Amino acid sequence: MQSQSVSDPLLSISADDGDALRSLLDWLRHEDAFRGRVRPAQRPVRPGEMGAVGLDALVVALSAGGAGTVLAASVSTWLSQPRRADVKLTITAEDGRHLELDARRVKDPAVLMREVERLLRPKDTES
Repeated sequence: MQSQSVSDPLLSISADDGDALRSLLDWLRHEDAFRGRVRPAQRPVRPGEMGAVGLDALVVALSAGGAGTVLAASVSTWLSQPRRADVKLTITAEDGRHLELDARRVKDPAVLMREVERLLRPKDTES
């Protein structure tokens, strides 16, 4: 099992539909590159609440060696599947840059994921 490094860039994926997030979590856990690198996240319990409400987001730790490309391809394929919910992506790169994408009814997920790949590249290699 791979473990997350403190310096690994993180990708947070959230959606209004907890079932969609559970589906994506399962999808990513079947990718060898993400074993031990994807986890569910829940917001803290607020005062007056009995406990966690449900799945709020997925957090993926990306390692060096092309994991960003594998993630982009995997999420792109997942988004292309029928009956997918709208997904909001929040990406945080290793150098602190971040990007929020609202992927509602994406017609071409590959274009969206190319932008994610671009963000995950080190800043000094961007053109």
